[in-house]
Amino acid sequence: MRWRFQPGRWLLVVALFLIAGCASPIRATDQNSQNNSFWSGRLALNVDADQAQSFSAGFELKGNAETGELALYNPLGSTLAVLAWAPGSATLRSNDQTRNFGSLDELVRHAIGAAIPVAALFDWLQGVNTPVPGWQADLSQLAGGRLVARRSAPTPAAELRLALEK
Repeated sequence: MRWRFQPGRWLLVVALFLIAGCASPIRATDQNSQNNSFWSGRLALNVDADQAQSFSAGFELKGNAETGELALYNPLGSTLAVLAWAPGSATLRSNDQTRNFGSLDELVRHAIGAAIPVAALFDWLQGVNTPVPGWQADLSQLAGGRLVARRSAPTPAAELRLALEK
């Protein structure tokens, strides 16, 4: 049987490849829903110190306050660091090195440059406004994929912004 070029079929094949290239992998559960423990998007942290500090990265957060993982990515999608914690363990994997820390708070402070309340962050992402001394979380835009939390004490002031992927 001889193959003949048919423009209509060729366009259909090209269209299928283009559509397949735009597809995203399906997760076992809806990402960023209130019933799971996986979120991803972009985060930015600004600290109003004598020398202002800012940090931004893509992120994937999974698990819970006791056992979890926070992966940070640069704008090109390369892994900057992976923070992992479990009872009695807090590790930072970065640049093919692993470093252990005494607590999740110490790990986050070292990796990001400022303390953020990771335990409360899980609640905030689920729409629960868990109070944290010195922090004020604004959950009013959470349905639109936005979360902002501000720290007034201890100084210096800081602002954490998350933009979640849908």
